[in-house]
Amino acid sequence: MKNHTLFFGVIWTILLALGVQESFGQSTKTRKPPPWYVQKFKVSAGAFFPVNNTDISVGNNNGNIGTNIDFEDDLGFNKNIGTFLANFQWRASRRSKFDLSYFRVARKSDYTLKRDITFGDNTYNVDAGIHAYFNTNIYRFSYGYAFLVDPKYEVGLLVGAHVVGLNTGIELTGANVGASVKDDFGITAPLPDFGAWGSYSFGSRWYANAEFDYFALTVNDYKGRILAYNLNLNYRAYKGLDISLGFTGLNARVDAEKKRLVGYFKWGYNGPSVAVSYTFGKSIQ
Repeated sequence: MKNHTLFFGVIWTILLALGVQESFGQSTKTRKPPPWYVQKFKVSAGAFFPVNNTDISVGNNNGNIGTNIDFEDDLGFNKNIGTFLANFQWRASRRSKFDLSYFRVARKSDYTLKRDITFGDNTYNVDAGIHAYFNTNIYRFSYGYAFLVDPKYEVGLLVGAHVVGLNTGIELTGANVGASVKDDFGITAPLPDFGAWGSYSFGSRWYANAEFDYFALTVNDYKGRILAYNLNLNYRAYKGLDISLGFTGLNARVDAEKKRLVGYFKWGYNGPSVAVSYTFGKSIQ
């Protein structure tokens, strides 16, 4: 943990120091300007259509070992779902940018079990009717620094964190159910990441941007790793207004231990997205 924290802190410090140095360094008369689509602020909102893959195991500290559950195959969850995503970007300088993004995936299912499943403190038997849910809220903050800046492109590194709020549960349903039988498990896990980003202009209206990040970390009772990526093709439809088509993915694993329960979560969201963004403020030089 200490080595990971030290590494993450060093990278963050270096990138911020480079950003400060760039702000007070080279004269605007001699340095190359960034691509035409780079402005002070950018707000984006759109729809995300991920294909979901979810594997979870939740047991307790009394030796009750949880079943490895595939939520799509074992609980009848739909792999495909639509949701929304949002992003705000601030370009502090021609090389430095800050990003804040959010998306939520909420899924539920009513299903008749095809096998026995142990989840939390209870075992749910084959042919039992259940109601299950799996909800995630994902916030992401990052700082990026462009080492290469040109009127046609920019390439840089970034450091940031995904904060994953996850809540899942199973409840027994049916007319013959007596006392309430249900189990739930929730965590909020900060998952730092480190990666690369870039963009490229194809002309006066078209440009592409991409990002890739990864990190693994153990913090107290949480152990996690994350792999995320994003690729977009953008079209300037009107002054400051862009339309983008993209492909976005987030794949994570978290092992968590709470007072009573021990959980293992492995899930992935990968799929196309469509968004509209508006840029405003002064052009960055």
